[in-house]
Amino acid sequence: MCNCLGETQGKIKQLDMMTEKESATDNIIADAMATPSPAKSMGDPGITPLSPSHIQKNDTDSNAHTGPSFIVVVAVDFGTTSSGYAYAFTKEPECIHTMRRWEGGDPGVSNQKTPTTILLTPDRKFHSFGYAARDFYHDLDPSESRHWLYLEKFKMKLHTTANLSIDTELHAANGKRVKAIDIFAYALAFFKEQALKELSDQAGAEFDNTNIRWVITVPAIWKMPAKQFMREAAYKAGLVPRDIPEQLIIALEPEAASIYCRKLRLHQMIDIGTKTTQNGFSPTENVGAGMTQGDRYVVVDCGGGTVDLTVHQIQLPEGHLKELYKASGGPYGSIGIDYEFEKLLCKIFGPDFIDQFKIKRPAAWVDLMIAFESRKRAAAPDRTNPLNINLPFSFIDYYKKFRGHSVEHALRKSNVDFVKWSSQGMLRMNPDAMNALFKPTIDHIIQHLTDLFDKPEVYDIKFLFLVGGFAESPLLQQAVQNMLHGRSRIIIPHDVGLTILKGAVLFGLDPGVIKVRRSPLTYGVGVLNRYIEGKHPPDKMLVKDGTRWCTDVFDTFIACDQSVALGETVKRSYTPAKPSQQVIVIHVYCSEKERVGFISEPGVRKCGTLRLDVTGTETSAARREIQTHMQFGDTEIRAMAVDVATSRTVKASIDFLAQ
Repeated sequence: MCNCLGETQGKIKQLDMMTEKESATDNIIADAMATPSPAKSMGDPGITPLSPSHIQKNDTDSNAHTGPSFIVVVAVDFGTTSSGYAYAFTKEPECIHTMRRWEGGDPGVSNQKTPTTILLTPDRKFHSFGYAARDFYHDLDPSESRHWLYLEKFKMKLHTTANLSIDTELHAANGKRVKAIDIFAYALAFFKEQALKELSDQAGAEFDNTNIRWVITVPAIWKMPAKQFMREAAYKAGLVPRDIPEQLIIALEPEAASIYCRKLRLHQMIDIGTKTTQNGFSPTENVGAGMTQGDRYVVVDCGGGTVDLTVHQIQLPEGHLKELYKASGGPYGSIGIDYEFEKLLCKIFGPDFIDQFKIKRPAAWVDLMIAFESRKRAAAPDRTNPLNINLPFSFIDYYKKFRGHSVEHALRKSNVDFVKWSSQGMLRMNPDAMNALFKPTIDHIIQHLTDLFDKPEVYDIKFLFLVGGFAESPLLQQAVQNMLHGRSRIIIPHDVGLTILKGAVLFGLDPGVIKVRRSPLTYGVGVLNRYIEGKHPPDKMLVKDGTRWCTDVFDTFIACDQSVALGETVKRSYTPAKPSQQVIVIHVYCSEKERVGFISEPGVRKCGTLRLDVTGTETSAARREIQTHMQFGDTEIRAMAVDVATSRTVKASIDFLAQ
């Protein structure tokens, strides 16, 4: 017996189609939405209300990544400030190759990765990526450069855009708008070309893309629309075909770092409590030598745009990982320091001038931020000598034309006494001034870490791994040390900027390594339940054919922070409203709250659409039952469906991008 589902828009349609047998059931799907769904759906008999016991574990412990075997795994770490790729052959999983060295590079910056910068020609064709894009743009004449489209630090747009869609736009340095999907696809196509060229050179023949499993890294705090957007960009870039989705895996950055960190040998890292690489163990031992069954550790991934925190427990002997608390974090990456520097410049020279300068002299603005970046990396708690930042000549020149007086005059008038003018054409910042630029960002990170360590699930943490480019900052390291007071050992891998990249390769080789995750949100659908006096609010009551129903009930698929194992599925059954119906559409809702009663509650929002394409599954049976299995234990939510009467697979998809 199936539970019958109809849809409502305050009123129920098609309920009169229920048979006498069906009307005895308790649970009717009732998607409250602006336009009625074409669906009349059905729920499984034992699922009202959903509890964790109704999540079914697949017998085979399968995961969604099984499929064709690949010769090589290529991971792309698509960062806010810098990006790169690495790869390993499946026959030599321990040997991870990082991409060839890039041409270009900045003083004091490791150029193993390349800046996440992209340049399009005036007619919007892809020109170059990384150092090549930056250097070419820099060398353009100002009158010419304003027609070219230069973009940098654009990844965060996917996190900050509320209704992310395929049509979301980005702003280039010259103020012109361009479709985000095109920029992300151009970048991924660039990495595909570079990686294939390197693999072909190694093989001595053209390497076939069908032999590659691709992995793209994203922050763990990203919502499903942003993950889906990256997948769509990969399809558009030709990284993988849409009909072989398993050829691409979305990896979560701190998870990738965690996978790599648990394999570290002691000589490959620094314990910042002792500043030693030995740490009482022999240098050839794994961290695993210091890790025993059940050990808990935190990974703090400090990138350019975001800071992500994950809490894992190691399960030996296989070294599988279990997530103990849902991934958390926020937009507290190192670009926050750049914004503070920009605010300081606005205070000295005026926001009107800075806004104009960025538009009129975009290449010079990029130069100024590069100069700041290298000095930013020199900031340290014990530094006493000032930091000099080169001001481009065009900044000095344009300011004089704009204001009618000199940069030096502006500094004297500004009352910013910790920034002086040097006769060599430099801004001279005392170390306290530089440290002050770091403070808001570091304060956010420390507050978040403090809150995390206060959670009841987060106790007895043996190690804290600091990874990501921002983890190299001595100011951040000291702040984390001061906050922990020796509660956990703070470990920094030597190749801290490549930790995520190498971990993403390991994840691609063994996607089942993380056995248990925590759901970041509560997911469910709107249903109708039998109205119960005293339990349900009167304004939710609806009477149909003499039966009282409660509308807008939130049927929970999975709750926020609920543990879910890889391969576990949530099962529901749906049925078309009419035999001729081709598509069933059901709206999916989500909330950050663990317990949700109704889809109309504050904080509950429509976040996606479950779509079942039932074409080609026609049957002579009086009623078609489509059984849907949803997987929540992976880095992406997946849906699979089957026609119960014919056992045929039904095309099922969950779409999280705004239409």
